[in-house]
This record gives sequence, structure tokens and C-alpha cells, in this order.
Amino acid sequence: MAITITDDCINCGACEPECPNSAIYEGAIDWRWQDKTKLSGKVVFPDGTNVNADDYQQAYSDDVYYIVPGKCTECKGFHEEPQCKTVCPVDCCIDDPEHRETDEILLDRQQFLHKE
Repeated sequence: MAITITDDCINCGACEPECPNSAIYEGAIDWRWQDKTKLSGKVVFPDGTNVNADDYQQAYSDDVYYIVPGKCTECKGFHEEPQCKTVCPVDCCIDDPEHRETDEILLDRQQFLHKE
């Protein structure tokens, strides 16, 4: 499953630099697939979705930091546990019940985002 940031977030920003996929963004800041990944230009995802990794996507939250579920791998392939959870001073980085995924899916995503 992906991680989500609750409304209890105090906007300290401790989590953002810890994410190896750049899946965490400050509220109201638009995001891109290419940020901190190997994706660029036109990309076809494993599910057949076509995107331009260089294009900005609309922010998921205007008020607090947020996590892009499609970029979150729970740090699989990088660390033993999600780093955002480790560094959050108010424990607002929690499992996202809307995005339950297996370790295999998360590892496949990590490999897709960072393929050479």
C-alpha cells in the first residue's frame, strides 16, 4: 500500500527530502513523474497509461504535504521501512487504506520508476 499524509501534518517538511521517489510534495505544489526518477518524455506505464513525465500534474492537497500514490513504493528497494514515517515528528504519515498494494507491486513500481 502507499503511504498518505493526514491533516495532522504541521508542514515541517521533514519527510520530503527523505523520499527516494520524490513522491512527497508541499501542499499546492504541482508534481511531475520525472522528479527524482528515470522517467522522462512520453512514458507508457505497465497498465497501458500514457503520460508525459515532464508535464506538471495538479497537486493532491492545497493545505498540507501530500504523497503521490503512483510514485510511492513505501521505500521498497531502498530502505527497510518508509522513511517518511521514520522522520515525521507528529506521526501523520500512515498506511493509505485507499491504496493497498503488495510488496511485489511496490518493488515492480520502484524498478519501473528507476529503470536504466
